[in-house]
Amino acid sequence: MKFYDILQWDPQVTKNMIKKSSDRNEKFKLRSGMILRSLLIVLFAVVFIASLSSIFGNENSPMAVAIFCILLGVRFVDFGYCVKDALLNLTLVFLLLLISPTLAYKAFPPIGLLIHFLSFFVILYITCDKPEMGNGGLFSFAYIYLSGNPVYGTVFFKRFLLMLVGLAICGTIFYAKHKDKFKDIRFKDKVKEFSLYNHKHQWMTRMSLGVALILTLGTFLKIERFMWAGFACGSLLSDHSENPKIKERFAHRFIGVIVGSALFYVIYSLVPKNLSFLIGPVGGFCLGFCTDYKYKTAVNCMGALMLAAGTYGANTAILLRIGDTIIGIIFAMAFYYCYDYFIGKKYKAK
Repeated sequence: MKFYDILQWDPQVTKNMIKKSSDRNEKFKLRSGMILRSLLIVLFAVVFIASLSSIFGNENSPMAVAIFCILLGVRFVDFGYCVKDALLNLTLVFLLLLISPTLAYKAFPPIGLLIHFLSFFVILYITCDKPEMGNGGLFSFAYIYLSGNPVYGTVFFKRFLLMLVGLAICGTIFYAKHKDKFKDIRFKDKVKEFSLYNHKHQWMTRMSLGVALILTLGTFLKIERFMWAGFACGSLLSDHSENPKIKERFAHRFIGVIVGSALFYVIYSLVPKNLSFLIGPVGGFCLGFCTDYKYKTAVNCMGALMLAAGTYGANTAILLRIGDTIIGIIFAMAFYYCYDYFIGKKYKAK
């Protein structure tokens, strides 16, 4: 077991190894690797996002965050077909992330709904051949985050340039990691396989429609920070299993946002104002040790609320975080059962 290998492992894998090991030195090595992994990811994220934001403007930091997330994903997860088609499709994904959120934001609501649904469905179909690898949640986050931060004019042109840089970086890494895989499988073969009777495709359809609806509703009702409702909704619907634990995720998301918001309030009140900027990175560092959904939800509140506190103030930001999350999880729960009743049962996976 090389130390470098430990740095590549998911925290759950490392924790399982620690539990199984009876060697103190090995346990120390595993814990050290998990700590260093989390620290390196946070440091890289800060440098990567800050550098791109300084070049292309702070208004485009959401695109920098999306690129960072995609960068971490493409290192490990292929698309299930040849690299030539995958790179062409990765280009399409980046274009959809650039154009669709901004276009849908200004469109008449029914048109906006259609844009969101088709764009997000195409992204999922292109990238989520293996839903168990987590690409659904990753691209859901990227799409919703960009939908909550549309830009226009000169800033949009800068976002386009940033997109090209991100595509070049992610495309190069994707090619290096997956160039020898699935040489005989074309994307058109995957398209021909589409069927609503296929569980994976049914999941993609349900998640795309749910995310599209919550984003359109948030824009139409002008809900402040509505992307938080989108995150909560997308997170519940991202469960790809044949029997999603929607009620359990509902409860864990609710508990997580309450605990996380309360924890943020305490920390924000105690930490000197000149050091409060560290709350987000420290939260990101702690996230590297979380494997339970409710704990991830709680820790994720740190960075999100720190950013929002600068705009709304801490108290209002906390109320928005809790309120938007409740809207998102209630909507997701209602949508899931309505979809299952009217569509899911009709096209039961064979």
